[in-house]
Amino acid sequence: MKIPFIDVNNQNHLLKKELLNSLKGVLESGDFILGKQVRLFESEFAKYCDCRYAVGLNSGTDALFLALLSLGVGPGDEVICPVYTYIATALSISYTGAKPVFVDIDARTFNIDSNAVEKKITKKTKAIIPVHLYGQPADMGTILAIARKYKIVVIEDAAQAQGAMWKNNKNQWKKVGSIGDIGCFSFYPTKNLSGCGDGGMAVTNKKKIYERLLMLRDQGRKGKNRYLHYIKGYNSRLASMQAAILRIKLKTLDRENKLRRENAKFYSKLLNDCGGITVPYVSASLRHVYHIYAVLLNKSRKISEQLRRKDIYTSKVYNLSLHLQPAYKELGYKRGDFPVAEKISRDVLCLPMYSQLSQKQIEFLVNVLKKLV
Repeated sequence: MKIPFIDVNNQNHLLKKELLNSLKGVLESGDFILGKQVRLFESEFAKYCDCRYAVGLNSGTDALFLALLSLGVGPGDEVICPVYTYIATALSISYTGAKPVFVDIDARTFNIDSNAVEKKITKKTKAIIPVHLYGQPADMGTILAIARKYKIVVIEDAAQAQGAMWKNNKNQWKKVGSIGDIGCFSFYPTKNLSGCGDGGMAVTNKKKIYERLLMLRDQGRKGKNRYLHYIKGYNSRLASMQAAILRIKLKTLDRENKLRRENAKFYSKLLNDCGGITVPYVSASLRHVYHIYAVLLNKSRKISEQLRRKDIYTSKVYNLSLHLQPAYKELGYKRGDFPVAEKISRDVLCLPMYSQLSQKQIEFLVNVLKKLV
């Protein structure tokens, strides 16, 4: 049985008629840049995240980069982020001229070790970027308390976590992205809320940040005068075609996430009795959306290759932590500096995960995996 790691086409086929009708409307309108579809999607996504404002951007990376700029981060500053994440988190910091300061991760959740954050704070620290990795919210309670103590800002990297939720100390559920100063999302085709190309969004409850982001994404313009530029901005606009697609898919996001959680629960049920495999940990105060279902096991690379020979496709994402990436050799880190991240990088195996994955496929995969382990 062939089981792909991810299937980006299935949902598009299910929504094909609605998607094509919407795209036809944009094509016929000629309203391609910052038009009606973008404005509607921004309004709908802000409401979904329980935020006042949303700004459509051309990628999740730009969402992080412009979020940092909107808060005044620049050369000479430091920004704290986890060492185990996609490199875009760190690159967004580097683009501003600031220095990324890496923190090791929690061995259970793979998110930033919130208890290690405070030790990394200096007089140069301007922001913290917690990443809601694989769709599981970070420990926002501890991170927010540290940020308030030192009067630094929090930018949530929620690129993989559209719809994930965190419960605060008042027993209230909060959507990720609405918890810190700014929340940043990606709509890359593999994400839970996926476009047919690049796309991103920044959400906030602060009007000044919102207004700054609007100028930053549109080459420093504001108002109706297209040739009046107030700041040195960027070309980072979300396309109307992508917004039209994402508006339709947003309506199905909660259902898609529910199916992912059901698949994750079924995976964990079948794998719990398998010695040598550690299934994902989830706290009762978090609602994971399983962008990725990641297990830990010895010789994960070898097992991934053996599964591939049987037409089962897995992945070892982030198999080299950021401190060991050649792009960041100037920071002077060495192997052993972040032991938890290095172990997770070595042992992690990401199993197929998407809403249309069937229980029959999961059962087949697990049976093969158990024999190999």
